[in-house]
Amino acid sequence: MNYLGIEFGSTRVKAVVVDETFKTVATGSFTWENRLEEGYWTYDLPDVIEALQAAYAAAAADFAKKTGAALTKLDGIGISGMMHGYLPFDANWVPLAQFRTWRNTTTGAAAAELSKLFDFNVPQRWSIAHYHQARLNKEAHVAEVAHLTTLAGWVHTLLTSENVLGVGEASGMFPIDSATGTYDAKRLAQYRELTGVDLLALLPRVVSAGEAAGFLTEAGAHLLDPTGALQMGARLAPPEGDAGTGMVATNAVAVRTGNISAGTSVFAMVVLEKELAHAYPEIDMVTTPTGKPVAMVHCNNCTSDLNAWVSLLGGDFDALFKESLAGAKDCGGLVTVPYVSGEPVTGLETGMPLVLRTPDAQFTRANFMRANIYSAFATLKLGMDILARENCAIDSLTGHGGIFTSKGIAQQYLADALDAKVTCLETAGEGGPWGMAVLAAYADFRANGGDEALEAYLAGKVFAGAAGSTLAPDAEGVAGFKVYMERFERALAGEKAVCSKI
Repeated sequence: MNYLGIEFGSTRVKAVVVDETFKTVATGSFTWENRLEEGYWTYDLPDVIEALQAAYAAAAADFAKKTGAALTKLDGIGISGMMHGYLPFDANWVPLAQFRTWRNTTTGAAAAELSKLFDFNVPQRWSIAHYHQARLNKEAHVAEVAHLTTLAGWVHTLLTSENVLGVGEASGMFPIDSATGTYDAKRLAQYRELTGVDLLALLPRVVSAGEAAGFLTEAGAHLLDPTGALQMGARLAPPEGDAGTGMVATNAVAVRTGNISAGTSVFAMVVLEKELAHAYPEIDMVTTPTGKPVAMVHCNNCTSDLNAWVSLLGGDFDALFKESLAGAKDCGGLVTVPYVSGEPVTGLETGMPLVLRTPDAQFTRANFMRANIYSAFATLKLGMDILARENCAIDSLTGHGGIFTSKGIAQQYLADALDAKVTCLETAGEGGPWGMAVLAAYADFRANGGDEALEAYLAGKVFAGAAGSTLAPDAEGVAGFKVYMERFERALAGEKAVCSKI
């Protein structure tokens, strides 16, 4: 049995093949980067196809190398991608505008209007915010929109001809009612009353993890593998966003569990016992892949600036991360603001990376590296502090993503930042695409008579006996991060002043 997960991340498209024991059999990837064009962060849609085929081809080659057999048949496939953004199409699925990614902070007016209308925080990156902003801007293409979807949803449609979306990903297009498992009917009616638009006619059908979402068509198989080796017929899981796959990859889909995914962006997901009493602009309300309410703290900026500094300082992540351990717990008077783009959590529409130091700072490379790693988590902490004040219970918190590859370093800094235990599993480096492959296996399991809920499936089958490590906060580290955060929040005033002049 072989299951494929492909995730379209911000800097890398990665394919992971797992077997029936959820062991990684093969991997492949394709590196790409977004571009700022005509005022929008975007990727060209032909590049999406190139990335899909290249990542799959690399995984197929790795599979053949490791097993001695060609990859001709898959039992399940899952597609995931960077969350939300704007992908409008006409009735024939011809794109009507450039793909506007999550990174754009151009929808402030629409997000504010909808948040007030719904009494619900609508983030700027959500699909409904982009669509409504296009209406406010009176963009000509709006009149022709027949389909709105996300990157994962569009690729899934190309492979299956099914216009569906996993509930977790759908919750970033429009608010979801966890009781019904689909778009919130009351808020759909409010939007229809405001604009006259029936969004149900435009949005993908919502499905939950384990439910039928389509099969790989002959055209889809040829699109994925132009060599013709791959057979049609594989079952596809509901397409999800990288938030949902992160929850799966860290066994954090049950109530009172949480995970933190750290890459180009960083976000925390906490599965709630009940919805928050108040709406907060820093907190997004989304769902698990099965529709449970989730509080999400999403920050646009995490490792991009850190990656740039590592490249400048020699390119050896592991060595530079280890060197940071020799730095002062409060980074010795250094502080960095890693904003290469706007940051809604702190109210910035644009970004410019900033490095500051006190006149008597201990300006060493160790302190500088530690400050850069701290800053990757600093904005996240501002949002997590709100959940702490709301007394949101969290029994376990798991980290995943590339920043945790240098074992125990970023993990310890995160534990200190949040003053909470943080676990990293051995699958943490594989992250979302591995989680998407697991969702593909779960869809196959349910289709063949399995009746376990996703939570039980993960706990009993996928993660039973899983290796990992848990680090507790260090008292001195907690105190040092607190001092760093005081400097970071003061530095934000300088960031806002600089960005206001851009």
